[in-house]
Order: sequence, then structure tokens, then C-alpha cells
Amino acid sequence: MDGKVLVFPIQSSTAHVILKPTIPKSLEKLSVCLYSYTDLSRPYSLFSLATPGKDNAFLIYLQPPNICVMHINQEAINIKTDPETLDWRHLCVTWESETGMVQLWVNGKVYPRKISNKGSSIAAETSIVLGQDQDSFGGGFDASQSFVGEISDVHMWDYVLTPEDIQKVIYGDLDGNIMNWNSVLHKKRGDVLDQPKLQCKSISSSYTPCA
Repeated sequence: MDGKVLVFPIQSSTAHVILKPTIPKSLEKLSVCLYSYTDLSRPYSLFSLATPGKDNAFLIYLQPPNICVMHINQEAINIKTDPETLDWRHLCVTWESETGMVQLWVNGKVYPRKISNKGSSIAAETSIVLGQDQDSFGGGFDASQSFVGEISDVHMWDYVLTPEDIQKVIYGDLDGNIMNWNSVLHKKRGDVLDQPKLQCKSISSSYTPCA
């Protein structure tokens, strides 16, 4: 998927992409980062990780114009952000079990830290989906929560990224060790297209053509 984006062209209860981690393992720390681009004004799901018995083991869900909702093992955390604009947006969420600390980074800016599920872990058996909110393990999709737009550069780690790491991720200098966009095994379902990446966004918000 190097140099590619996933395009979700229409609202749908079927369109999604299944991602397979390189190293399936129980997680007590994790970080997920991705780029997205959409003109949606309704709520939508970007990244949904379900485990048997927990449909929202790790969910990134947006409520435009300025609320990001993260679920950790079914518990919802709401963070107010700067309003979304019609622009590529880089988003990272980190969590670690020892303190329960949840961090949200948007375009390199960190928002107030929250606490969720201190002392818990995320099971090794996972179903990871882009573009839909799983209401059951691997399914239960609702078109009204589906993503419409473009997603790229999805990476996942089994540790908490530092501020320096976040900057490296934004500029494409750090790949995930659990899931790496450049080599991730994925399956497209429904109306989803692989397309060339047309623009790259820097932290300064200036655009350059992608190689």
C-alpha cells in the first residue's frame, strides 16, 4: 500500500477494509496513527478493533465538527478538538494499561490526556476494520456510521509513541511494528478502491506532490 490511499466513495453498510496485524498478541500498550480526508458532517468510524465479546475494544470514532471519541474495552472517552476542515488530517491515539493514559494527537498537536481501563489488556484475537464501526466481531455494520472519503498510512505499534515519534510518523519516517501500511495484509469488501496518493501533507499544512 506504499503510495496508495483507500477510497470509500459512498455511504454503505458493506464497504470496509480488513487489516491483519503482523504479530497477533495481547496488548497492554498500543498506538494507532492514520491519515484521513473527508467532507462528512455526520459521525463516522475510522478504525475499529473488536475482540470476541468486545465490539469496541479499540475504536476511533469522529463526531464533526470537533469531537473525537475513543473506546478502550467498551469505555468511551470524548475529547474536544479543533474543528475539522476539508483537509488531510493526521490522527494518532495511544493507550497504556499501567496508568490507563489515553493520548490524542491531531496534526502533531496533543490534546488533554484522559484515563481509561487502567490495568486491563486488549485480547490477542482481533478483528480490525477501516471505514465501519463493528457492532459484533467482524460485522454488524451501520451505513449511518460508515466512513466516506480517503484513508492512508495506517500504522499500529505495541508501545506508546513519544512526541518525537509522532513527528517521525507524520513525515513518514517511522512505520508500525504491529501493522505497517507499506506491507499490511488487507482485504477490501464492498465499494472500496486502491488509488494513488495525489498529495502529501506536511505539518506546516503546505502540500507537495507524492512520489
